Amino acid sequence: MADLKMIVGLGNPGPQYARNRHNLGFQVVDILARRHNIELGRSQNKARFGDGWISRRRSPDPSNPFGGLAERQKVLLVKPLTYMNNSGEAVGPLLRYFDVAVADLLVIHDDLDLAAAKLRLRPGGSSGGQNGIKSIIQHLGGAQEFARARMGIGRPPGRMNPADYVLQNFSVAEEEEFGILRETAADAVECWLFEGIEAAMNKFNG
Repeated sequence: MADLKMIVGLGNPGPQYARNRHNLGFQVVDILARRHNIELGRSQNKARFGDGWISRRRSPDPSNPFGGLAERQKVLLVKPLTYMNNSGEAVGPLLRYFDVAVADLLVIHDDLDLAAAKLRLRPGGSSGGQNGIKSIIQHLGGAQEFARARMGIGRPPGRMNPADYVLQNFSVAEEEEFGILRETAADAVECWLFEGIEAAMNKFNG
């Protein structure tokens, strides 16, 4: 079995924020939890999380996608209970408590600077102005070598304040494409788990 991996979705806690643009990270973690029957029922270090196994079938015969042995990976699925800008207060202590390597962390978040409904994975780097990522880097002692799945929400229309825009729910018209984006992001996370960040980038950053 590979070492424990930690998948963190960023967002704001509370039902009033659940469907906001800013909560795409939480929404993808919820999809992964449903797909793999992982209950997000534990609370610790300012986070709500669950641990369990993510599995996929590996076939030695490309003509038989249902054959082969199952691969599986032990994971923590995490939703910080802090507000977005203080996400590191949850992620840093939880990472240390479970002794997860920084390289085995992936963070999912929305991105104003990426076109709406686009997905981009990256292996690390600076926060790019995303305050949740900035907080995580700070609480990891400056370490930046963790994977990110950035989900584009685009810029607000007209002169609308970005802070108001990210706290809006998706419109009915937007829900179809963002529903697809959420599922695709969950697929990309699963790819990262079993094939690594470079393979996930090659498959999903097109």
